[in-house]
Amino acid sequence: MRRLFDRVFCGNDEMYAKAEAALAEAVAKYGADHVMKMPDTAYNCAIILQYTGIKVETLGDLQKAMEAIKNDWMPRKQSTQAIFFSGFATAMAAQVIEACKYVENPAPYGTGDDRQYWGHMTDAEVRELGVPLVTEDIPGFVVLIGPAPSDEEARDTIKGYQSRGIFVFLIGGIIDQARRMNITMDFKVRVVPVGPEIWHAAHIVDLVMRAAMIFGNVQPLDYWAMNTYTLERIRAFINAYKPVPDIVVGAGACCIALGFPVVTNDHEDVHVVPKSLVIYDNTQDWIDASLEARDIKIKVTTMDIPIAFNTAFEGEVIRAKQMKFDAYGATQDCFELVQMKDASEIEDHKITVIGPDFDTVTEENKRSFQLAYIAEVCGKTMQSDFESVFERKFHSWINCLEGVMHTGQREQIRVRVSNAAFDAGLRAKHIGEVLYAKLKNEYDTVIDKVQVTVITDPETITKLKNEVAMPAYHKRDARLATLTDESVDVFYTCTMCQSFSPSHVCIVTPERLGLCGAVSWLDAKATNQLNPNGPCQIVSKEGCVDETVGIWPDVNRAVNQYSQGHLEKVTLYSLFQDPMTSCGCFECICGMEPASMGVVIVDRSYPGSTPLGMSFAELASMTGGGQQTPGFMGHGKQFIGSKKFMRAEGGLARIVWMPSALKAEVADSLNAAAKDLYGIENYVDMICDETIAGSADDLDKMIEFLNEKNHPVLGLEPFDM
Repeated sequence: MRRLFDRVFCGNDEMYAKAEAALAEAVAKYGADHVMKMPDTAYNCAIILQYTGIKVETLGDLQKAMEAIKNDWMPRKQSTQAIFFSGFATAMAAQVIEACKYVENPAPYGTGDDRQYWGHMTDAEVRELGVPLVTEDIPGFVVLIGPAPSDEEARDTIKGYQSRGIFVFLIGGIIDQARRMNITMDFKVRVVPVGPEIWHAAHIVDLVMRAAMIFGNVQPLDYWAMNTYTLERIRAFINAYKPVPDIVVGAGACCIALGFPVVTNDHEDVHVVPKSLVIYDNTQDWIDASLEARDIKIKVTTMDIPIAFNTAFEGEVIRAKQMKFDAYGATQDCFELVQMKDASEIEDHKITVIGPDFDTVTEENKRSFQLAYIAEVCGKTMQSDFESVFERKFHSWINCLEGVMHTGQREQIRVRVSNAAFDAGLRAKHIGEVLYAKLKNEYDTVIDKVQVTVITDPETITKLKNEVAMPAYHKRDARLATLTDESVDVFYTCTMCQSFSPSHVCIVTPERLGLCGAVSWLDAKATNQLNPNGPCQIVSKEGCVDETVGIWPDVNRAVNQYSQGHLEKVTLYSLFQDPMTSCGCFECICGMEPASMGVVIVDRSYPGSTPLGMSFAELASMTGGGQQTPGFMGHGKQFIGSKKFMRAEGGLARIVWMPSALKAEVADSLNAAAKDLYGIENYVDMICDETIAGSADDLDKMIEFLNEKNHPVLGLEPFDM
């Protein structure tokens, strides 16, 4: 039997030789000075950056990296460290192979529906993982290196992991098996066909490196910090079907060094390493064996429904040709509602359907089908303020149904059910079963009883919408309008992101929700009542030091305590003076723009550049990981329309540029706030966007635009930095 050392070293040598050949070909064709940039990332070639410290900007930098890999990371000693070092060398060489492809073509694997493989994952995609990882909607990651013994087993394994919420990366022939079995593959549904060869795994390791840098503030060359972070905070593992050649063994050494166990059914020259390299012959039982090896426990919510339910299906898109029906609140009456009731009014687990069921839908009425549902809840500690908190969860819960798509809220919902879900047996009562099970499961300390009514009868829907739902929404809106930072007695911490960003603490107020956009003051209040010892702790507001800047002694004490001493103080309304920290999953980032003495705001979904000459990814790389970065701040979209936004520096009048899509999204709240503050109508029309200035080269155009619009920033004093 060949020794594990020899197999790792041989695999490393093989990958390195392939990288040498690929790089030599690229340099011969383009020259060493040719630019080398992976798309939409501020951490170019993150594996190489992390372990060599080389910032790759040209093909010549890749040549330097190859020298560093050879000299520093390919020892041939009989030691565990030599195996781990060679594993990282294998991953870095694999990254060189893949990087050379992006020199020639920024989308070497296609785009859109023609995308054959996923390849490189953007910073935006990495950041999208932040919230579901923190909430454990994604409890872990698996890399399947195939093919599996049969197409059917490949399907069952992929779907089995997906149904448990595990994010699935596919390498090799298992991708073709998944295609033959008609499995939907996309980043949004958490099944990603990375590429056909083992060197494509570099894209997965690169994602891991960037996650540690973005969320954990791990710095390049900090070998132990990186490996500790991946071991403790990124729960990943590998399933490698036999045969496992040397080059895969070499890559596997990198995974094991990062703390990711490998499960295989190959006995040929494979050495068992307890808890790290596991031989398990029955591949059909790999799911349970792998979860146990990585100590991942899956929380299961039992519900009587005929289709799969999991967060992996939240990103599923139901096309028109796939749908059984489309219930659309913008074209006909539809709504969703939670109402608090007295216990005597509710029969627990009573599901009522009023109107025709889904099997009455025809080709003629599938676009005019109407749907509404009301969940009535009661509990000794239930409060009416929690109604909207629970109601907002309907969006994600219904999207977790395989073959069902939900958008919108309140009376503007849209629910599409696919033919496949209908054929599997999905009917109206199952919507009620999902809402019942999730409300009772997730809010059991507040909710004692739940009954759900699902309505499809058009007359009943219209009557209930007008007489029950709309008055309830209006009452809530009036209540929310009174919720300002001044009107409440307490704020809340949110430390959910500390599982990935250990020193970050959000202070959540009525006007400043969590920077991820997912935790409002009411959410934090409900979370505190559900779990008094959990991530949302009460912060008193006594003894305000400075209302304009937003300084409270108890806020400072809270951030110092819950950041374990990493932070001493924060302000709530300043960009420059002790700004709130960022974890990495923020919706937007705000950065100072010196020429106008204003600020640029860009959201995570915008891929282009800004007048600062940096994209979202590049701006975001300057903050995050629980660090305070004066002049740059991560925040939620809702905060943009708050009168407290950057109040210490002049407030909303400082906003000079935003992407047009973001402007449209926040227009109502921003316009209303600007009118109250400055008497300006349609303020968003005075804010520049990418149609006028899309890069640093367009800075003069932006300044000209601001002058034409007489933007209020022109009357403000320069930043006091």
